[in-house]
Amino acid sequence: MTSVFSADGKNMPCTVIEAGPCVVTQIKTIEKDGYEAVQLGFQEKKDKHTNKPQAGHFKAAGVAPQRHLVEFNEFDKKLKLGDQVTVEVFEVNSFVDVVGTSKGKGFQGVVKRHGFSGVKESSHGQKHQRVPGSIGASSDPSRVFKGTRMGGRMGGDRVTIHNLQVLKVIPEHNLLMVKGSVPGAKGSIVIINK
Repeated sequence: MTSVFSADGKNMPCTVIEAGPCVVTQIKTIEKDGYEAVQLGFQEKKDKHTNKPQAGHFKAAGVAPQRHLVEFNEFDKKLKLGDQVTVEVFEVNSFVDVVGTSKGKGFQGVVKRHGFSGVKESSHGQKHQRVPGSIGASSDPSRVFKGTRMGGRMGGDRVTIHNLQVLKVIPEHNLLMVKGSVPGAKGSIVIINK
């Protein structure tokens, strides 16, 4: 993340994303696959890291093996196998949705994980302020209901951030600047939908 100044002098937080070049590895049609989509590959990898089914898939498309594959179901223009999709498909001041995997936080308690306020000193004494309190009835139904919010593993989920504004497109370096933050750590892979 960084920040840029707008034309009227406002300092806006933004995230710089390397968006491409992506290569078309497969075109799905209604006749053959039952739906229409375009499969894009990102980041080339060596042949020795590609298994034989994937190698055949990339050879049929006439492209080098790709590390990441994603399908998109709506494209403005017709694409052919081997075509490159660059950051130029995005326009400045348009809005995009960014999908990524959030940072994993490990095992967390209820205060951090669910926003519980904890308990007062008068309830549980001085030593237990970040506990959840009661988790169920004492006699009936004599069990804890499924889905009760407790401590556990937090983060590492697929997260979509909607309607992020495109502030700047830098086609010579395939960079996209979007307003605000996106899910994931530095260097992680995200999907950008128009």
